[in-house]
Amino acid sequence: MPLVKLFTRPGLSKAVPLAPLQTRLCEIWKTTPSTTKLMRFDAADWTGESFDEDVYVDVRAKATPERTREVVLDGMARVQQAFADHGLVANVRLETCAAKASVE
Repeated sequence: MPLVKLFTRPGLSKAVPLAPLQTRLCEIWKTTPSTTKLMRFDAADWTGESFDEDVYVDVRAKATPERTREVVLDGMARVQQAFADHGLVANVRLETCAAKASVE
């Protein structure tokens, strides 16, 4: 299940349209809205003036054989473009995680 945390720049006045972004991210990662959660957090502050992004995008996704390094890097670029299509500059970070063992 991809979990996407969006941290918005302090004082961001641009809209961050979650539903359309969720649709695009589902297309990119070949997932469904029921398994892809977007969560927005308005940052009260962050360090330095050198960071010019509007949104810091932190993606956690299950590591699968299909998610090769090339696929992940391409997907990250497409996620960044999805935000750019809405007038937002995004800094994208993605972490893949191994499936958890079930507890019985």
